[in-house]
Amino acid sequence: MPAKIDLIGLVVTDMARSLAFYRHLGLALPPEADDAPHAEFELPGGLRLAWDTEDTIRSFDPDWTRPSGGHRVALAFHFDTPDEADAAYADLVALGYEGHKAPWNAPWGQRYAIVNDPDGNAVDLFSPLS
Repeated sequence: MPAKIDLIGLVVTDMARSLAFYRHLGLALPPEADDAPHAEFELPGGLRLAWDTEDTIRSFDPDWTRPSGGHRVALAFHFDTPDEADAAYADLVALGYEGHKAPWNAPWGQRYAIVNDPDGNAVDLFSPLS
């Protein structure tokens, strides 16, 4: 039987700061997760998105070090309209998150923007152009 992807995990420096970012994108993460070493959110279809602090990872992999040289994972959030994608980008940048690439009309037919989460992971914001 083939394996299925069950969980996508992100390693974070500051749990509360990371979860605040994803709450701005609409994930209903409970406030008590801010102080936890591990948090999970079930996405539609059953796939889970998880966050672990660096200390949690080092508890079972003491030699773990932060990656360097660019993001290693990108998450993409779909919006219904270009205006919604643009507004999400503007809101996140106004809140102090790093805008990596301002909204543009991509040649593949989507309105697209990229913002970095607090740990430098690329978060794509997109919608269909039509």
